[in-house]
Amino acid sequence: MEQLEAAQADNAATPLTSRQRRARTVARLAAVQALYQMELAGAGVEAVIKEFRDHRFDSDIEGNVLAEADEDFFAEVVRGVVADQAAIDGAVRKRLADNWRLDRLDATLRALLRAGAWELMRREDVAVEVAIDEYVELAKAFFDAAEAKFVNAALDGVARDAGR
Repeated sequence: MEQLEAAQADNAATPLTSRQRRARTVARLAAVQALYQMELAGAGVEAVIKEFRDHRFDSDIEGNVLAEADEDFFAEVVRGVVADQAAIDGAVRKRLADNWRLDRLDATLRALLRAGAWELMRREDVAVEVAIDEYVELAKAFFDAAEAKFVNAALDGVARDAGR
């Protein structure tokens, strides 16, 4: 993943440093967690963003400092998914088998797909390969190979549908 990002930085006009790329990776993971939390707890977008900024970023777990996150990118992804959820869900729904509904997917998988689809649909400065690779790697952290392959195929389809 790091090599792909080094070869194709998120922002083609201004390549990201290694530190900035890692901070975006952490932001993507946090965005997936925030979207999951919002769906299960029914929490509002601004409350969840504030909670992450106040209590999760720049903190430690059992003495281990968490990696730095791009907090602005995190907030943009979370707000963007919420604002564009109908369009995002429609794009993801097109990638499901005919007999599947989006609400039948695991909540974490929905959050991954929504965040990835939002980036592919709304952030043309983020390279398609980078966005897909990041969310596939996150899927591997939560699921087995079958779900990671599904995330790859679904997000690839969303990117093509978005003309990218």
